Amino acid sequence: MLRTVRTLGVLAAATLLTAFTPAPATSSTPPASPAAAGGLREVLFVGNNWEGTADVLASTGDLTKVGRINVIPDRSERLHEIYLNPVKLAFFLGIRESAGEGHDQFVDDMFTTPDGSAVVVSRPSFADVVSIDLASGRINWRFPVSGFRSDHMAVSPDGTRIAVSASTSNTVHVLDIATGRQAGSFRTGDKPHENTFTRDGRYLWNSSIGEVNTALDAPWLDWTKGDRKITVVDAQTFRTVRVIDMRERLDAFGRKDLSDSVRPVSFSPDESKLYFQVSFFGGFLEYDVASDRITRLKDLPANPATSTDRTTWVNDSRHHGMSMSPDGAKLCVAGTMDDYATVVDRATLAEGPLVPASKPYWATVSGDGTACVISESGTDQVTAIDFATGAKRVSVPVGDHPQRVRLGHVPASWTGPAGR
Repeated sequence: MLRTVRTLGVLAAATLLTAFTPAPATSSTPPASPAAAGGLREVLFVGNNWEGTADVLASTGDLTKVGRINVIPDRSERLHEIYLNPVKLAFFLGIRESAGEGHDQFVDDMFTTPDGSAVVVSRPSFADVVSIDLASGRINWRFPVSGFRSDHMAVSPDGTRIAVSASTSNTVHVLDIATGRQAGSFRTGDKPHENTFTRDGRYLWNSSIGEVNTALDAPWLDWTKGDRKITVVDAQTFRTVRVIDMRERLDAFGRKDLSDSVRPVSFSPDESKLYFQVSFFGGFLEYDVASDRITRLKDLPANPATSTDRTTWVNDSRHHGMSMSPDGAKLCVAGTMDDYATVVDRATLAEGPLVPASKPYWATVSGDGTACVISESGTDQVTAIDFATGAKRVSVPVGDHPQRVRLGHVPASWTGPAGR
């Protein structure tokens, strides 16, 4: 993997430890549309990052392929624009050689509109968010983010707003999902990444991961990775209501050796616990929101074939991808660099079978809630793992380098854009 050092680059916030209560993550599951019973079908969107397509699969059962959509129909126009601007070109090529592992990043995240008429996609290499009409495949609207790269998104519980991280400007934009107009924005730590709306839609959580493309990966050099923190804002006013510095909490827990770069997260159904992954660590931690402290750690098995050279791990990940069963009993963890996924009992933290998987990059929940669905970016497939048994159910092929997998809705008879 090629690695480069980024050439470009304290929020004041109130600490509300007892008065503020978060709600569980909803960013991986768009809300059911009121019209869902009247002509919409629930599906899984799989973003094929290096290819610029999204495969659409049945959300349950054997994950049968429903259709495919091109998420870069304006590729020629965007490339023309980039190659005429030296600064944009420098960042475009930098993304290719760092986060993209030698490839352009054409789709990071995606969510459908409540009426199932469009899919909204963040496109890192094009530094934008677009809405694509599912019937025609044409772009409805485009929002260029501040800076030079777009990243993870989240959809509000009512489906009307979309939040997107702008990596290089340390900003999160919140957009109207129908029009693409900005409703507001807020500042974060370095390199904002994961976004999560609370279930009631009142708050939005963002975790900044800092520098993940440098070779300064030794534990004692962790301080060089930048300002990393969780920023919680009011989803209406976009004012910061809380900042959580996991460095302090990790130190108090006795793990000064761990990075404080928070990666994917999952909230418990009772809204009291946050489970999160951090850079370079093969496992996850449990954070109690009310007491504001880390309470448990799960260290998952290491694959003996995985290199111990941390500079070879993709974007500082060891494990990247986590989802929780709807009843809160099980966690599904993608062991990205260890080439497996596993289901963990939340009460005991005992892991189930290690299901072989090639560079699994994400984990979400099937439409019926009975399976964890992971993207295998190394073999271009997605795999469903049974929450109850921890066993693999099925794998289906998709496009080049699948990453994010999200539930969404399309018209019941949809099989792809017309004239594709």
